[in-house]
Amino acid sequence: MRRFLRWTAAVAAALLVAGCGGSSDGGDNGKAHEGGEDKGTSAAPPSSPVMDLPASLTSQHLDWHGCKATGDSPAPSGDWRCATLKVPLDWSEPDGATIGLALIRARATGGNRIGSLLFNFGGPGGSGLEMMPYYANTVSKLRERYDVVSWDPRGVGASEGVRCRGDRQIEAAETVDGTPDTAQEEKAFLQDAADFGKGCQKAAGKLLAHVSTTDTARDMDLMRQVLGDPRMHYFGISYGTELGGVYAHLFPKRVGRMILDAVVDPTADTVGQAENQTRGFQRALDDYLKSTGQDPEQGSRKIATLLKRIDAKPLPATSGRKLTETLAVTGIVVPLYSEAGWPRLTAALNSAERGDGSPLLALADEYNDRDVSGHYGTTTHSQRVISCLDEKERPTPAGTKKRLADFERISPVFGDYLGWDTAGWCHDWPVPGQYTTPEVSAPGAVPILLVGNTGDPATPYEGARRMADELGKGVGIELTWKGEGHGAYGNGSDRVDSTVNAYLLNGTVPKDGKVCS
Repeated sequence: MRRFLRWTAAVAAALLVAGCGGSSDGGDNGKAHEGGEDKGTSAAPPSSPVMDLPASLTSQHLDWHGCKATGDSPAPSGDWRCATLKVPLDWSEPDGATIGLALIRARATGGNRIGSLLFNFGGPGGSGLEMMPYYANTVSKLRERYDVVSWDPRGVGASEGVRCRGDRQIEAAETVDGTPDTAQEEKAFLQDAADFGKGCQKAAGKLLAHVSTTDTARDMDLMRQVLGDPRMHYFGISYGTELGGVYAHLFPKRVGRMILDAVVDPTADTVGQAENQTRGFQRALDDYLKSTGQDPEQGSRKIATLLKRIDAKPLPATSGRKLTETLAVTGIVVPLYSEAGWPRLTAALNSAERGDGSPLLALADEYNDRDVSGHYGTTTHSQRVISCLDEKERPTPAGTKKRLADFERISPVFGDYLGWDTAGWCHDWPVPGQYTTPEVSAPGAVPILLVGNTGDPATPYEGARRMADELGKGVGIELTWKGEGHGAYGNGSDRVDSTVNAYLLNGTVPKDGKVCS
């Protein structure tokens, strides 16, 4: 069971950019926003009240040192340095127990430094320590004037990362049918979900109730203070956009230059988010099928028929493992994150039609963080403990069954899986969720730039407009790219990149509604 929200650093799509509506270079028709003008670190300090925190937190000294290897990634070389930030376990008791958050930073390479630019790469559950060095070339222009900083949020990776299951348990759970057709399959599906929650509770202990997006947003503001920045300059991708919105709501007067790329719809509840993703992945699949000369409706029916055959009889793979329907759906999803992955999808589907599940299984393993030795990463564990603490709704199996027909009408390929996921994801979770939808209104904040991609499968572009509306008039500024893949910056549009760079480096706010094609 896996939600398809995580942003991944797959090979960026190589797209021909025809042009960009609005300004020609990202700098015209815009204005420098208050508190974001091109004055380095001299921006006026925020005026919003500060939570009364002990000096042991706000005055802590970060001991920057060479970084160690994380997960399957080698230690980054060059200018990267790592440190540990001490934060409260429970933000309602800032004088109480603390936990350590792992940070990574590379200093600005040029003069006239603006400050720190904090990155969150999504998930939830993505490791900033692993992703930041990978993303360095993409943001090299930004690094000329910013220290680029990321971190493993609480419950992730090197920051008290949660592992809810061992490798053998994870592999065994992959045989559980994610789209149950019988009472026996449904019972196994729900039991597996409950067992996963129990494993998380045993592994995380008290931390399980303190890994919410709100907790992490408060961590960010302490991070800002300790790094010495009067305002929060931030780049959030995918789930990182929700995190950015929550931060802006909590600390509107502290917002500096903030980019939200691949924007999550903050108005959608648990079922609404699943419907959005079903629609987004079907839209991306339609575009893929058109690119191969197929009719999208007929091509989707063909793939849905293949999945039904795999559900009845999993396909063999050269490794000796079996490709189940759930793994096949995951394998289909992965190449849709980037147009550059579409040829792999063609090859994998053709192999599956011939009875070989190996290529689709390999794609699913990439998404599930499984290496060749059979060891699994913990991104999916962190993703689940965070989102199940955030989300208050717990859709029932009975309610889910009533909605399945609606999901399948949206997508014959992804509807069944993502519909059932709403019932299983947080089933019998040990701690209650906090909200139905996140509060992101940010009255008084300076303009925040939201970037939506019309071909985004995981966070459909409509989310950018809804986030803009929720942030408030004059705060949310929408930029649209007519492209493919998850996210826009660094994904093939020079116009998008120049507009984002002008905003972050010069404080130039584009006209709301600008469109790049």
